[in-house]
Amino acid sequence: MVTGELAHGWAGTESGPVTLVLHGGGPGCHATSDFAAVMAHRPERRWLWVDLPGYGASAPESDADAPPLTTAAHALDCLLTDIGVRNIDVLAQSLGGSVALRLAAERPNVFRRIVAIGSQPAAAPAHRTGSTRDPGLGARARAAYYGGSGPNLDKMRQMIAELEWYETNLVPEPMVRARHSAATTPTARTTATANRTGEDLGDHLAAVMAPTLVLWGRHDPFAGPDYAAAFADALPRGDLAVICRTAHHPQSERPEMVAALAEAFFTDRS
Repeated sequence: MVTGELAHGWAGTESGPVTLVLHGGGPGCHATSDFAAVMAHRPERRWLWVDLPGYGASAPESDADAPPLTTAAHALDCLLTDIGVRNIDVLAQSLGGSVALRLAAERPNVFRRIVAIGSQPAAAPAHRTGSTRDPGLGARARAAYYGGSGPNLDKMRQMIAELEWYETNLVPEPMVRARHSAATTPTARTTATANRTGEDLGDHLAAVMAPTLVLWGRHDPFAGPDYAAAFADALPRGDLAVICRTAHHPQSERPEMVAALAEAFFTDRS
């Protein structure tokens, strides 16, 4: 279903607590590709999956000069208003986590609790000199996948192995093919080639009142656990969990672990 130009759908139990899932920003990412395995581990929840602008079945943003995170956050807010849900939990990967945090900073009644996996919403704090982050890695990965002779299965397989999974020999071939298919639609190509400037949320993090779990893969090449700790410290109610033997997509590589950590955080009464 598409409402307000954002594709979305439901999974799990109709009577369960509504839990939003938002995907990452890599080629071919969309909500069900990123979180199908996690949602399957928690069928008692009422999962609302949403494809952000320019991903999956959602149309790209028409204004290439608009700040991308704020624009996506406002589109998401419109969708949630149309559906009529508020005070919900959100489980989000990378780009999706940054979008959720941008919306939470502006509208504190939207999210009850947030789990942000591998998100990098702001530059590393200047006073945390040991913090490691590679802000240009995503752009280089997209250029490598779409550039040269164009996208193909080998490039997708290599990108997932190098950036998203720790156990590279266990990358499922069906996932490679599904991601490649989703990455080569006209919408995906438009999104990948859009010349959009980044958006730093450093000034907004202090306004995020929702308890937030920063969930990190120990071997995430985009930023290390030191960055994750600084990110969690910048949030008024931030916590941190690091999962060993994972990279940027622990929700795909170790979905049972991610599902258990998210469930424990969502049901925490402290």
